[in-house]
Amino acid sequence: MIGIALLALAAVQQPAQQPAAQPEPRSVTAVRVEVPPVMDGRLDSAWSRAPAAAGFTQRRPSEGAPAVDSTEVRFLYDNEALYIGARMYSRDPAHIEAAVARRDNTTGAEQLRVSLDPYLDRRTAYTFGVTAAGTRLDWLHPDDDEDTIDASFDPVWSAAVRVDSLGWTAELRIPFSQLRFSGREIQRWGLNIRRTVPARKEQDYWVRIPRSEAGWASKFGTLTGLDGVHPARHIELLPYVASDATVRGSPDLANPFDQRTQVGARAGGDMKIGIGSSTTIAVTANPDFGQVEADPAEVNLSAFETFFAERRPFFTENRQLLEGNGPAYFYSRRIGGAPRGELADGTYNDVPTTSSILGAARVTSRFSSGATLGALAALTDDEHVRTFDPVSGTFGSRPAAPLTAYGVVRAQQQVGASGSTIGVSATGVRRWLDDGDPLSPYLNRNAVAGGADWLLRFGHGNYELSGHLGGSRVEGDTADIARVQRSSARYYQRPDADYVELDPSRTSLSGYAAALTLAKRGGKHWLGQVWGDLRSPGFEINDAGRLSQADQIYGGILGAYQETEPKGIFREYSLQAEADAAINYGGARTFSFYRTDAAITFRNYWWTNLTAWVDHRGESDKLTRGGPLMQTPRDVTGIVEVGNNLLGKVRLRGRVYYGDYEGGAYIYRISGGVIVRPGPRWELSFLPNYLRVRDNQQYVTTRPGGPAATYGNRYIFATIEQSTILAEIRASYAFTPNLTLELYAEPFASSGRWSGFGELAAPGTQQMRRYGTDGTTITAGADGSQTVTADGESFTLSNRDFLVRSLRSNVVLRWEWRPGSTLFLVWQQDRFGQDVSRALAGPRDVLDAFGTTGDNILLVKASYWLSVK
Repeated sequence: MIGIALLALAAVQQPAQQPAAQPEPRSVTAVRVEVPPVMDGRLDSAWSRAPAAAGFTQRRPSEGAPAVDSTEVRFLYDNEALYIGARMYSRDPAHIEAAVARRDNTTGAEQLRVSLDPYLDRRTAYTFGVTAAGTRLDWLHPDDDEDTIDASFDPVWSAAVRVDSLGWTAELRIPFSQLRFSGREIQRWGLNIRRTVPARKEQDYWVRIPRSEAGWASKFGTLTGLDGVHPARHIELLPYVASDATVRGSPDLANPFDQRTQVGARAGGDMKIGIGSSTTIAVTANPDFGQVEADPAEVNLSAFETFFAERRPFFTENRQLLEGNGPAYFYSRRIGGAPRGELADGTYNDVPTTSSILGAARVTSRFSSGATLGALAALTDDEHVRTFDPVSGTFGSRPAAPLTAYGVVRAQQQVGASGSTIGVSATGVRRWLDDGDPLSPYLNRNAVAGGADWLLRFGHGNYELSGHLGGSRVEGDTADIARVQRSSARYYQRPDADYVELDPSRTSLSGYAAALTLAKRGGKHWLGQVWGDLRSPGFEINDAGRLSQADQIYGGILGAYQETEPKGIFREYSLQAEADAAINYGGARTFSFYRTDAAITFRNYWWTNLTAWVDHRGESDKLTRGGPLMQTPRDVTGIVEVGNNLLGKVRLRGRVYYGDYEGGAYIYRISGGVIVRPGPRWELSFLPNYLRVRDNQQYVTTRPGGPAATYGNRYIFATIEQSTILAEIRASYAFTPNLTLELYAEPFASSGRWSGFGELAAPGTQQMRRYGTDGTTITAGADGSQTVTADGESFTLSNRDFLVRSLRSNVVLRWEWRPGSTLFLVWQQDRFGQDVSRALAGPRDVLDAFGTTGDNILLVKASYWLSVK
C-alpha cells in the first residue's frame, strides 16, 4: 500500500526544473548609540545614523509587485536593548486603519511586524509588532512557518506610535533580557519585516517568500552590526495577590458544604532566572492557575474524554519546547486537574474541583548549536472529599487523589541547512499509593512514556520526511491494570478479539506507537503527502498525556493542486483529494473514507470552502463498549462554508454541514456569525451554532442474559434525536491598548430524545433486535422508564430524556498598569438547569438559560513585575 501511495505522490509532482538562481540575501546594519532614542513615536535625529531596510514588495494582492507605499525601518542598540524605528508612508493618512484593541488582537488594523531569529538557526523566530493605534503584538514561531505561532509568548517591551501628514511612525524598544541569543562577540540575526495595509488587503515584505514556497525563518535576511552585545543574566519576579467571592444561586440548606457565600484569598508568585545566553529557569510558588474564561459547555454521550485547551500562563509559556511531533505525551491539564480517583459516597459531599499544586518548575534552553531542551516538574497534593451523613450527623473524609509528581523532558537538535530536527521526549508520573490504598484500583502507581521523532527537510524545505517511534508503560495493582485494559482506548475484554486478552493478574501494561509521513509542502502547483501511523493495543499515555484511541493501524494519501496567481474571477484556489483507512490489530477495518476539498478566494476577497466525503461501512470495536464488533453505516457528507474579507470592519461567515447515513440517521449543523467593529475602540461578535443529530447506534448499556450469538450479553442501543443550540457572544472596548473591558457569554441548550430501544442481533452487523418485536415487549412507565421483556427476562431502562440549559459568562477589566504588571477585575456567572423532557431544544431554551439559577463569582487579582540584574 505504501509503495502504491508513493508512486501516486510521485505522479503528481511537477516536471523536473532547473533551480532558479537564488537572490542575494538582504541585510541591514544596526548602529550602536550611547544615548537611546526617546520612545515617543517621533523619529528624532538619532535615527538618521542608521541605514534603512526599504524596498518592500507585495506578497498580496499582487505578488512580487513593489509596495504601493514606501516603508523604512532602522535599527539602533545599546547595551540594554534593541531599538526599532519605522516610517510607514501613506498616500491617504486620514484613512489609516487604527483600531484600538488589546495586546495581540490586531486584526483589521494597519500594522508593522518585525521578526527576529537571534540564534540564526533558520527555524525559529520571534515576532514583535505594533499597529497604527499602538496595540502591541508578540509571538513565537516554534517552526519554520509564518502561520505557526505561540501567542503565549508575552515579553516585557514597549512601543510608541504617531500618525502624521506623511503616514505614521513607530518606535519599539526590545530589551535584550527578553530574548535568547548566543554569546558571540559579533552577532548576526535573521530578520524579516512585514507591513499590512487592510484598506488595500496588502501585505508587504522586506524579504518576500513566494506563496508557493514553504519556509519562514529559513528564508530571512540578516541583521548585522550588533557587536559587543551579551545575553543578560537577570531575575524576573512576578508576585500576585488575589481574592474571590462566590454567591450561590440556590444553595441546599441541608448541605453544610453548600454555603450561600464563600470568600477566599491567596497570594503567590513566579520567578524566572536567566542563566547565560541559553537557559531560563521558571519557578512558581502557590500558583494561581485559575482561568478567566471557562471551558465551553457540552453534553458528552460518548465513552471518550473531552480534551480542553490549556489557558494557564505557566503551562502555555514555552510549551513548544516540551511537545514533540509524535503522540501527545504531555497534556498539561493533567496537572492540577480534578481528582481522577473514586469519589465519596456520602449523602453530602464536598468534592474538590482541582488538585492543589504545591509547586512547579520549568527549565528551557536554546543553544547556538541548534539544540533545545525543555523540562518541567510539578507536585500536586493529596486531596480528600469531605462527607456528611445527615442521619447520624457525622462528618467524614475519603481520599480523592494521592500526592503525585509529574515530570516532562524534551531535547531537540536541529541538523542541516533546511532546519531538519531530531528530538526525544519523555514523561513520568509517580503517585504515592500504598498497597491496599482505596485509590489503588482507580489510578496507576507509575507511568512512563516517550520516544523519538524527526522532521527531515530537503529540496529547499519543500519536501519533508517525518515520523516518530515511542512507547509507554504503566504500573499499578491488579484491579487498576484491569481497569486500564478495559478502558475505551482498547477494550481488551472484547469477546471476539483473539489478539488481546484481559488478564486480571497483570500489574503492568506496555505498548508502542510509530508513524512515518512523506510530504511535499512547497511548489508552484502540486502538493501532497502519504502517511502511516500505528498504536499498539497496550499503548497508554493518559497519566501525563492524552490518548483516545489505541489499537489502530492508520494510513492515507493526499494530493493537492493550488493556484496562487489571480486568474479570472479567482484570486487564489486549491483543490485536494484524500483517502484514509484504518484497521485494528485484529485486522478489522474500523473505518475508511474518501474526501475532496476546495478552497477558493475570489477577486473581491469573498471566500468559500467546499468539502465532500464518503465514509464506507466499517467494523467498530468501540460502539459496544467492550462487546463484539458492530458495523457502522455508510454515509455521505458535505460542507459549504462562505465568508467575506478577513481584514474588513465587518466580517461575515456561514457554514452548513450535512451528513446522511444509511438507515435514516443524519447530522446537520448550521453555524456562522458576524464580527464587527462599529468604532475604532469597539469589537462585537455573535457566533451562533445549531446542531441536529439522529443516531441509530447510541449505546445505552450492557446486560447479562443475552443469546449465545452475542456471547451471553445484551448490548442495548437506542435511537437518539439530539438538538443543541448555542451562541458565543463577545464585546470588547479598548480605552487604551493597555486598558480593556471584555464581555464573553455562551448561552447553551441541548436536548436528547431516546426511542427505538433494542439490542445488537449479531456481531459485525448493524442488525438490531428492536424491543417490541421478535417476541419481545417494551412498556413505558409513568416516569418515562421502559420495561423490557425478552427471552423470559424482564428489566427496566431508566428515562434518559434530557434538556440542559446553561449560561457561562464573564466580564473582565484588564489593565496593564505598568510593563508586565496587570490588574484583573472579573465577574463570572455559571448558570445551569436540567429537566427530563422529550422536547427538542430551540431558541427559546437558549433565552431561558439567562434566567436559570446559577452562581456569581467576583475576582480581583493584581500582579507586579520587576526585573533584578
